[in-house]
Amino acid sequence: MSTVEDPRITRSRALILTAAHGHFVEHGYVGANVDVIAAEAGVSKRTVYNIYASKEALFRAVVDQAIAIAERFSAQLAADVATDDLEGIAERLVASVLSERVIPLRRLLIGESRRFPELAREYYDRAPGLVLRTLAEHLPTHPGLRIDDPVAAAEHFAFLVLGPPLDRALFDDEAPTLRTRAAVAAFRRAYAR
Repeated sequence: MSTVEDPRITRSRALILTAAHGHFVEHGYVGANVDVIAAEAGVSKRTVYNIYASKEALFRAVVDQAIAIAERFSAQLAADVATDDLEGIAERLVASVLSERVIPLRRLLIGESRRFPELAREYYDRAPGLVLRTLAEHLPTHPGLRIDDPVAAAEHFAFLVLGPPLDRALFDDEAPTLRTRAAVAAFRRAYAR
């Protein structure tokens, strides 16, 4: 039996998540205030607690939004590998990971990993870990590549494409230099048939 959520709750949920994302990123978990999040969302504090039972549940919902980005990317990946569009995969990977919603949240989650170790592990498993597993599964099907160790190949691809710009983005708000085409060219040379 499927139940349809009341559109008002759906709208409130979206407003709350948007406000909470910005507020958690700006103030951290400890400094975050549900009263302020409710005011920024234009809803009552009671509405926040009716939808999210606690500040921790709200924080987890914000992290789940970032996980969903990785899940969507991974779902599209198989079709992209089959079309030989490694450059396109690299560009979409960089765009999804370096997005203005993901990087600040990743910084925050790294900082809160001692408070929420299970959430940090879940994030890694369902976001970067999922992308690596998906790459490992589908890169060997690429007709132009010879891959003996799919896990190593997935790591090489991801870190060639994403390593330097991700490191820069985590420590600096300035847009990192992207060299995705050069990274993919190096990967192709290393794994060519």
